[in-house]
Amino acid sequence: MRIMQVHNSYQQLGGEDTVFDAEFDILSSNGFAVARYHVSNDGLEIRSGLKAGIDAIWNSAQADQLRRAMEEFEPDVVHVHNTLAVISPAVHHVAKRYGAATVQTLHNYRFICPAATFFRDGEVCEDCLGKPIPWPAVKHGCYKGSRRASTAVAGLLGFHRAVGTFRNKIDLYLALTRFARQKFVDGGFPASKIVVKPNFLSVDPGVGHGTGGYALFVGRLSSEKGLETLLTAWEDLGYELPLRIVGDGPLGEHVRTRASRLRGVTALGVLDRKRVSEHMAEATVLIVPSEWYEGLSMVAIEAFAVGLPVIASRIGALEEVVTDGLDGLHFDPGDARSLREAVVAMTSDEVRLSLMRRAARATFEANYSAQVGLDALAAAYERAVQANRSGPAD
Repeated sequence: MRIMQVHNSYQQLGGEDTVFDAEFDILSSNGFAVARYHVSNDGLEIRSGLKAGIDAIWNSAQADQLRRAMEEFEPDVVHVHNTLAVISPAVHHVAKRYGAATVQTLHNYRFICPAATFFRDGEVCEDCLGKPIPWPAVKHGCYKGSRRASTAVAGLLGFHRAVGTFRNKIDLYLALTRFARQKFVDGGFPASKIVVKPNFLSVDPGVGHGTGGYALFVGRLSSEKGLETLLTAWEDLGYELPLRIVGDGPLGEHVRTRASRLRGVTALGVLDRKRVSEHMAEATVLIVPSEWYEGLSMVAIEAFAVGLPVIASRIGALEEVVTDGLDGLHFDPGDARSLREAVVAMTSDEVRLSLMRRAARATFEANYSAQVGLDALAAAYERAVQANRSGPAD
């Protein structure tokens, strides 16, 4: 089977880029013929706003280049990761005209929420869910804090709903979790075309020792990640269990200042992947205090891989990623007291903690290993090819 993977990276690299690379590597090393079509949003700021907005909806130049790339490589499947803001969803029309099966990974909620997060003004927001044109996002300037930019994204979504791109030009969608799949169904996407295919780790780090005696947070330091709840909980917990915070972001300076005043709390800043893995291997527990609908927390997957239990907010997909009482515990989002209680409950019982470490590793092996990921990808491509052969998508 010949696979063309298509991806438009953002100006700041992130999890989608990691997944794009990991899937290419595992496919190409396991007998698939794989080609990559990759562009970046670097340089967008030097283009006119009108031109960039039109290209985000339908980039004719990119469509021509993609057509030539397909004619040269002759793919059976065109697997798209992100199209914003250069490639545009025109890629799916080009692939269909060529005759390839089309697959779209739903890394975030962009197709049903212009901000892609379902998070506004410090809380979950679903005002645009199910609307043919997501005008509330324009009103609130949800995309990049700009009404103008939000209008462009809302126009993109409205246009491609109207011309049938999302319903008729894509054979199969890959949602990262059951929760995400249901949100897209609620948003009007065809349930029969959405399957759950989680992300995976291409390299197994092996089981850690967990003897470091500290809790760990790894992620972007921003409001939706629940940093205030985390720091408030450690006003008391710091006397019993140290906390290490890895990452940076809009709240970076605030977190560093508060951490310097709290016993047992250390802000380590940004670390490379190797150092993060080392911290995970020695940590007692990973804390994921998010207050928004996480897509699929790669941090949680990485924790499970080393046998690190996770304490996560009881919200969105985190409820299914972390099995309460098995490989971690849940707490009420935004509730520092609930978080403190979960930490004490886990760390005060050595036998329970040991069982959770084993269960965390078992969760990784069953759901997120490279082989599981490869098998899921291969099955998805076969399904997409069969759907494409059954007749025109539209």
